[in-house]
Amino acid sequence: ESIKEVMAPGALDPLTKELIYLAVSASNGCAYCIASHGAAAKKAGMTAEMLGELMAIVGMANETNSLANGYRVPVDERLEKLF
Repeated sequence: ESIKEVMAPGALDPLTKELIYLAVSASNGCAYCIASHGAAAKKAGMTAEMLGELMAIVGMANETNSLANGYRVPVDERLEKLF
């Protein structure tokens, strides 16, 4: 799938798609992608408060993912069944 297909109207609204792209770009450290999708997210309605909250979530997710992987935390079977 091309980026145009993925970012086209769908089940997720345009702002949500741009916020996801921005979060992944920040996590991967892609300066170009951060600038591009940050601008697109702002155009789609992202506020400064939303950006701050998004970056807090990205930081927390990276931290807890690293801890869970490092400690080899097993997946709870109940959660697997729900997902």
